[in-house]
Amino acid sequence: MKASLKKYLAEGGTLGSLAARPAKKPASAAFECDPADVFRRQTEALALRLRRIGCRDVVVGVSGGLDSALALLVAAEAFKKLSLPLSGIHAVTMPGFGTTKRTKSNAVRLCEGLGLDVETVSIARTCRMHLKDIGHDGKTPDAAYENAQARMRTMVLMDKANMTGGIVLGTGDMSEIALGWCTYNGDHMSMFGVNSGVPKTVVRKVCAWWCAERGGPAAEALGDIIATPVSPELVKGQVTEEKIGPYELHDFFIWNFVMNGLDRGELGRAAKKFFKGTYDAATIAKTLDTFLSRLVSQAFKRNCAPDGIKIFPFEFSLRDWWIPSDLPKGIL
Repeated sequence: MKASLKKYLAEGGTLGSLAARPAKKPASAAFECDPADVFRRQTEALALRLRRIGCRDVVVGVSGGLDSALALLVAAEAFKKLSLPLSGIHAVTMPGFGTTKRTKSNAVRLCEGLGLDVETVSIARTCRMHLKDIGHDGKTPDAAYENAQARMRTMVLMDKANMTGGIVLGTGDMSEIALGWCTYNGDHMSMFGVNSGVPKTVVRKVCAWWCAERGGPAAEALGDIIATPVSPELVKGQVTEEKIGPYELHDFFIWNFVMNGLDRGELGRAAKKFFKGTYDAATIAKTLDTFLSRLVSQAFKRNCAPDGIKIFPFEFSLRDWWIPSDLPKGIL
């Protein structure tokens, strides 16, 4: 046991779910599933929540990316299941400093293909005013520049929900939640996270399944969304996987760390075997370091996250799999 861990435990610290990790098992493929079943469970869970709270309106921020696309598909299916008018789905696209024509167009095309109205609320001017008010130059692409946009979008969605008597559907997926790849009190927050139990690789599979199953104009837009590199588009040219590593690796690490009890060395060796010819050793090592570091450092975001939907045997929340926010760095 590391000296830092001994000291932490001696001072009354807790390991949370790490204290009950499963006995080590051989590495396995991550999150194998039937995408149709995942979509069904998401839809039924949202329908149940809406029915129980007596809500007939939801607000969805539609970016032209994978996660918001899936959230919108789930919302539309749940409303049909409940025989609610689709006018109760309030889709809002909020272009900012890094929004591209491709994602903006796909967001609108997807909504129109689903028979939904979409409202555009540009956040650029408001964010520039806010950054000026707090003494930011409005140009330096630092954390404040990026996060001001994410928080402004969340404020728009929350206020729209107040205006309609609805709830904001969170779009963040399990992979982002595990890594804390979200803005605290920005896209981190919602009233119900429909994708919170679905890792990024499965989000992609479900969207691809929907395209093949349903077809039509919405599927055409969704097909291009699937082909678009993942990006928060807070700064022009951002590509998420260039920053944090491939989601395919992260999801492999999540599954085998939580479900199979593998440690750092074992995760690295297993990934080299499973992804031989796909990712080189340097990419695997760097992505693994990012995963383990962020799993600890970003725990505070997961530990105050909204309600969500549990799809696989575990979810990241205080209700299920969690670690304390003050766990010492370098513990994993």
